[in-house]
Amino acid sequence: MPAGKLLWEPDSAMARRANITSYMKWLEGRGNRFEDYGALWEWSVDDIEGFWASIWKYFDVAGVDYVPLRERKMPGAKWFDGSELNFAERVFRTRREGVALVGRTEAGPAKKMTWAELGRRTAALASKLRELGVRPGDRVAALLPNVPEAVVGFLASASVGAIWSSCSPDFGAPAVMDRFGQVRPKVLLTTSGYAYGGKWYDRTDVVGSVMKALPGLEHVVAVRGGEDSGGIQGAVDWEDAVSGKAKPEFEQVPFDHPLWVLYSSGTTGLPKPIVHSHGGILLEHLKVLSLHNDIKAGDRFFWFTTTGWMMWNYLLGGLLHGAALILYNGSPAYPRMSALWDLAEKEEVTFMGASAAFISACMKAGIEPGSTHALERLRGVGSTGSPLSPEGFEWVYSNVKEDVWLASVSGGTDVCTLFVGGCPTLPVHSGEIQCRCLGAKVEAFDENGVPVVGRVGELVITEPMPSMPTCFWGDEDGSRYAQSYFETYPGVWRHGDWIEITRRGGCVILGRSDATIKRMGVRIGTSEVYRVVESIPEVAECIAIGLEGPGEEQEMILFVVPAEGRRLDEEMKRRIREKVKADLSPRHVPDSVMEVPSIPHTLSGKKLEIPVKKVFLGVDPEKAVNLGSLANPEALQQFVEIARSYRQNRKL
Repeated sequence: MPAGKLLWEPDSAMARRANITSYMKWLEGRGNRFEDYGALWEWSVDDIEGFWASIWKYFDVAGVDYVPLRERKMPGAKWFDGSELNFAERVFRTRREGVALVGRTEAGPAKKMTWAELGRRTAALASKLRELGVRPGDRVAALLPNVPEAVVGFLASASVGAIWSSCSPDFGAPAVMDRFGQVRPKVLLTTSGYAYGGKWYDRTDVVGSVMKALPGLEHVVAVRGGEDSGGIQGAVDWEDAVSGKAKPEFEQVPFDHPLWVLYSSGTTGLPKPIVHSHGGILLEHLKVLSLHNDIKAGDRFFWFTTTGWMMWNYLLGGLLHGAALILYNGSPAYPRMSALWDLAEKEEVTFMGASAAFISACMKAGIEPGSTHALERLRGVGSTGSPLSPEGFEWVYSNVKEDVWLASVSGGTDVCTLFVGGCPTLPVHSGEIQCRCLGAKVEAFDENGVPVVGRVGELVITEPMPSMPTCFWGDEDGSRYAQSYFETYPGVWRHGDWIEITRRGGCVILGRSDATIKRMGVRIGTSEVYRVVESIPEVAECIAIGLEGPGEEQEMILFVVPAEGRRLDEEMKRRIREKVKADLSPRHVPDSVMEVPSIPHTLSGKKLEIPVKKVFLGVDPEKAVNLGSLANPEALQQFVEIARSYRQNRKL
């Protein structure tokens, strides 16, 4: 399917009801009239002080006006200096009725929590944390699945002014220690196990190892697992911790006071502990969830995620707008590939988010949720994690709903938000993200650092954003932070992706810029190759690397995992090459195609292109990648063996 095909436009009723329409009318009443989204975006990134001041006022963050930005600089921007606030207080500021959280697992009834109960449990746990000695600036860590208890834990931590940090319980003890060991939590919230794919995984040994190894850990609070066989020895029982009566108390903290610590994938060393502020996240999530995801009070907001991925933290932002969060703890493909669509139907989800890989898997499985499920209330579908192919766009409109709004988005753990994303008043074109987000001055830099439109370039941010990290934990002089984002272009954030900004204002992400393959003088984004190759029914997954040869030309090697029951024979190799040549170009055709049983992924599901390339260049695997960051470390070993043969023979 060709990229750029018009697939959807909002009808007048949707455009009229959109949150961003209300915001633009509010601006117009204050002398700022904009003809369209493009003009609004230009203002939001040119007059960033005026734009963020408007977000502060529009969402009534505080009754006092503060100077939005003391100095335009990156890093080191100082936002709303002198203000004090609390993220959790904002969640509960409006008295709401009905359900706030719905927790679902692979089996059993939904676990529902009303707004009133969420408030009571948050207040009780916050009181218990204070009783356990937690004070503003202390760390509270959670080794919990995506369940209501994790949300209560976060809100209680924020209420106290503590700093939250979470990992999914499927992480191994070394991966947990790589993260929590850096921030040294005073309290750990955990559980004895979790269910996935119809199986129960006991994690008492992992939890025990973490408890012994974590420096500074004083207390553990344990949520009872579904097949608990005794719980966590020495832990405070969760129900005891949240059953008390306590008056809600919200510690007022400065705008830049840490709210949570998120972690990078950590593929080449310890994960970067990324610190975000109460004010920066509050302001950003008020903006992005309302104006770009169109989340409203009464919505039922779902994104398939774990507590170890930034999308869990992003999902929490729905509470700021009065949406009920639908939480799922389990496999997206169990007991069948339609599991998430079953959930969307049962819980009457209004906005459903997942990964591009999930949509691709649905395509390959041949499911048609629009025909088999009642999805009347579903008005929006979100996709992130990797670029969504034009075929993925088409599948949504052909097999989910022809009138649904598809918001393909891209951002990062680094800012816990979107750089480019959806807008409910703009059309959707296949393979294209709708727009650059308000307040995010996204540009594409060519090889000379000059902004370009209609051409592929390096994704950069040329003006500060409130949710940019305040620091990396433990990075006292800021050198690691500066090196991570500002080393290539001083004063300009380099994100590490290839992007094309189309002439109509849309965006196309083409994969990681440090994984680019150079062929015949042209830089190739690997996502283009994956889109084409993985559209072949006999291919389950693939990964590509480029290895330097004589001159600047690179040898391109494609590794393929065949679909179940298939083998990569010469006929399939021929078909792959022909399809790549026809759908992309001759320069995209790989030099070598080889079968592998699996492809290494990070814990958050990203393909490990750079470590695989390093292994082929002779780097010791333990130096090429932090094995604790891998979801399937055994998958890397096969590449080590192939690389050894490659270096010896200079061919596969």
